[in-house]
Amino acid sequence: MASTPEPLGTPNKPKRETRALLNREQKELAARIEHTALGPGLLMADVERLCAEARTYGFAGVCIPPYFVEKAAALLEGSKVQVVTVAGFPMGYQTTSAKVEEARKAFEQGANELDMVINLAALKNARWSTVKDDIQSLATLAGMNTRMLKVIVESGMLTEEELVRVCAIAAELGVHYVKTSTGFLGTGATVEAIRIMRRELPKTIRIKASGGIRTRSFAEELIAAGADRIGSSNGIALLDRASEFFEPAQDNPA
Repeated sequence: MASTPEPLGTPNKPKRETRALLNREQKELAARIEHTALGPGLLMADVERLCAEARTYGFAGVCIPPYFVEKAAALLEGSKVQVVTVAGFPMGYQTTSAKVEEARKAFEQGANELDMVINLAALKNARWSTVKDDIQSLATLAGMNTRMLKVIVESGMLTEEELVRVCAIAAELGVHYVKTSTGFLGTGATVEAIRIMRRELPKTIRIKASGGIRTRSFAEELIAAGADRIGSSNGIALLDRASEFFEPAQDNPA
């Protein structure tokens, strides 16, 4: 006997996702990780995989190039995973107006958080007012759009004196996060840089460590030193053997 068809207009039952079965420590670490892919050869299929993995493991966000923001926002709709993108990446020496336009477009397309690179050329030439004005412009735009701003300082290229000074600017402007590195220039995140940043920044400003974070033990060292977020292209590996265990998620997972 044929089954009775559902009435027209009846919505399809939401597809159940697969959710990684993690222990408490793994869940806590996953909630700090931004699953990251920022290489120039990134494919749409890579973005789809990244977003699916972020949902599966409960990562804090996915960090992808501006070109893919609209797609990522659609893929992550209805989840708690944040769409993170970049501006002035990776060198930071673009004009402020160019960075503002990048940010405006990213927010328009659905980015929740923006990681901007400071003007390193200005910093290295001691043009501190230019460094500050650049950050201020992006901070104002983020505030107007109720979005989160992270300031990438490229700590591996800075002297301690320069790092302290740029932290003072970030503190004055009240940005949401200061981030160590792009992962493309100089040294990536180090425990020492995180300790300096945590010492110099008020508790209201959080810290994102990124660049060269490939093991869980190193991620935990950075967190112990003061990092709040971890940006890594090795997010699943940081959770050790978590990929071996799964459980079905509830319908309409957040």
